[in-house]
Amino acid sequence: MNQELLPYPSLKEIRETAERLHGRVLETPVWPWQAGVIAGMAPHTEVWLKLELWQQTGTFKARGALNSIDALPAEQRQRGVVTVSAGNHAIALAYAAAQAGISARVVMPESASPARIATCRKLGAEVELVSDVHVAFARCREIEAREGRTLVHPFEGPRVAEGTGTVGLEMVQQMPDLDAVIVPVGGGGLIAGVAAAIKQVRPGCRVFGVEPWGADSMYRSLAAGEPVQLERVDTIADSLGAPLAMPYSFGVCQRFVDEVVRVSDDQLCQAMWHLFNDMKLVTEPATAAGTAALLGPLRERLEGSRVGIVLCGANTDHERFHQCLQRGRGSI
Repeated sequence: MNQELLPYPSLKEIRETAERLHGRVLETPVWPWQAGVIAGMAPHTEVWLKLELWQQTGTFKARGALNSIDALPAEQRQRGVVTVSAGNHAIALAYAAAQAGISARVVMPESASPARIATCRKLGAEVELVSDVHVAFARCREIEAREGRTLVHPFEGPRVAEGTGTVGLEMVQQMPDLDAVIVPVGGGGLIAGVAAAIKQVRPGCRVFGVEPWGADSMYRSLAAGEPVQLERVDTIADSLGAPLAMPYSFGVCQRFVDEVVRVSDDQLCQAMWHLFNDMKLVTEPATAAGTAALLGPLRERLEGSRVGIVLCGANTDHERFHQCLQRGRGSI
């Protein structure tokens, strides 16, 4: 299909979404990173952090979840919603459902953080644990068919991209002269919205995605020219562990994203250490992906540029955070 004909969130739709979400999500701040590892490894690069880890529910996911529920007619709201998630989208949907006064069920892999599971239950969602993410998607479809609940997908579809597009809209308003933006990629819902917003306001700004080597479905999909599914996912960044790319988010990424690069789990842990040591930020591995890319595969290419990095979330428990910091510090 001609790329010009592929669906994507228009700037008008993203702006309208931002207006609807005003007062229900935070306009998260941006902050310059000038000291520490940046001064040493990228001294001529101007780095700004978009602090979505301070968002409602601890991640950007609240934007898409609220927007998705807003779009549901009354009859569908009465039957409730269901989703599959390693945690962040589950928390966001539980929060959005509670705000709307509707029922939510979330299917999560058994390996999900206990802290995330507990947060979902605290917000009123019914949680079901299954063996892995592949089983979780299948179980979610069963619940959707049997109970008539509406699937609010963790990363696919226009409502999600319109919601995440508000992150990109805020970035170009807060930092109007960016040369490049780096965004973590799981299923592609975040980068699809961010890239659509940024490219329609500032076409010359380059948009880079980052995936772990063990969960690189979007990288492989863009290389193949069509969405692909991974046989297995193997990364510490469970928030980036989507086993497949899907048509809508893939199409938006194909249109607006300049390139997706890959980083190792060791690089993610090293980046977590630098974010903690230099910026005093507690992050999860997924959130460190942009920093890992800037200090790794993109360092020379972005030297001297003005770069925005999306820090997508911070829903982690202290034990896993400590383990990642030890691994990161030990491998530098």
